[in-house]
Amino acid sequence: MSLQQPLRAVLFDLDGTLIDTAPDFIRIIRLMCEQAQIQVPTDDLIRAQVSEGARAMVNLIYPDLELNSPQLLKIRQQFLDIYAQNIAVDTCLFPQMEALLSALDELGLPWGIVTNKPRSLSESLLAALNLTERCQVLVCPDDVSRTKPDPEPMLLAASQLGLAPEQIIYVGDHPRDIEAGRAAGMPTVLAAYGYLPPDHRDDLDAWHANHIVYNVDELIELIHQSAHHLLTEQG
Repeated sequence: MSLQQPLRAVLFDLDGTLIDTAPDFIRIIRLMCEQAQIQVPTDDLIRAQVSEGARAMVNLIYPDLELNSPQLLKIRQQFLDIYAQNIAVDTCLFPQMEALLSALDELGLPWGIVTNKPRSLSESLLAALNLTERCQVLVCPDDVSRTKPDPEPMLLAASQLGLAPEQIIYVGDHPRDIEAGRAAGMPTVLAAYGYLPPDHRDDLDAWHANHIVYNVDELIELIHQSAHHLLTEQG
């Protein structure tokens, strides 16, 4: 399993691909449900909604509220306030992800993040996990006029890295990640270990990613093989 061209950088989606943030969202939703004395959604259901954003997670607690209703938006802000105050209590890198980042550092391959998570939360999360200095580029919704699945964030990240999109792989766990990467001309990797939406789990081939990995070890193998091609090309 290898890429068609030697890669020169790796970009990740954040929640559900690089970092396992679901445990903190589960903790917060449990807290809010206990305070409101309502039934807590299952952990699996919460995990599946992480990539859909805060409104979708709050909607699990209050399914009768419309996503854009003032009441739901008020509760969403309460949810985000709690999250921002304790952003990495149970959050951590996915298993073997530190080994992958260390391998990228050793190979001299820059890595970065393209996420739909707001910049303030993304920066706080990276700081809490001591990743700020290691991350070479961070593109958030605040930086663009159109977010994923539009390719604009991907192209901005490529420009900031000074590389052509086809020299960068994008790793993500949501169909919009793969769609955005493909639209930008990047090879894409579906992180099947992440927070896959329930209605898109049965046919991963339908995502049309260049590669599918079921754990980070497989991603490490893919990157090492492509890096070998790069070293061979450079002589």
